[in-house]
Amino acid sequence: MLHTFVALVQDKPGVLTRVASLFRRLNINIVSLTVGESERPDTSRMTIVCEAPEHAAHRIRASLYKLETTVDVDEVNRSEAVVRELCLIKVAAGPNQPHGLHSRSQIFELATVFRARVVDLAPESIMLEMTGSASKIEGLMQVLRESNYTILEVSRTGRMAMRRGHHTSRVLKALGTKNGSDTPAPEPLPDDEALPPEFED
Repeated sequence: MLHTFVALVQDKPGVLTRVASLFRRLNINIVSLTVGESERPDTSRMTIVCEAPEHAAHRIRASLYKLETTVDVDEVNRSEAVVRELCLIKVAAGPNQPHGLHSRSQIFELATVFRARVVDLAPESIMLEMTGSASKIEGLMQVLRESNYTILEVSRTGRMAMRRGHHTSRVLKALGTKNGSDTPAPEPLPDDEALPPEFED
């Protein structure tokens, strides 16, 4: 099954490599990984989507906490969350395409149905921008293919997630919550399962 982890990590060189190495050591494939600034200074927010058995979630979260650069980790699978993905789709559209001069108007109609936006218009192509769930994005691409349109390029950010109504760590700390988080850190792993904080090549 797919697990979604939101990790706040220190904004330092090599952090991304260490996180990727951790999943390599656990022999777990990362489906998507997005990294960006967070509400805290000098802290980045990672949204990690991985394919792993259901019982592996605790081990993954505990292993992420073992990294010295990790500030906080949350799994949003089993809680109500807003999950979105950004996608750019470049579609061939012009007089030489199967739909001819009507290709653009038909793509405009599809964009309206799926609530996508036209962000670029070239003589032979149209670029669409869409934000939504992965299934919605895949639905648009499927309709384009079934309508005999040629998809030239696709760029997707991967899943981004945030709990509904869940205070940020800064707010919780101001409210006096221990460690600035309402989600306690997991119990340490047994010695035979724990990973070292540093990874060697």
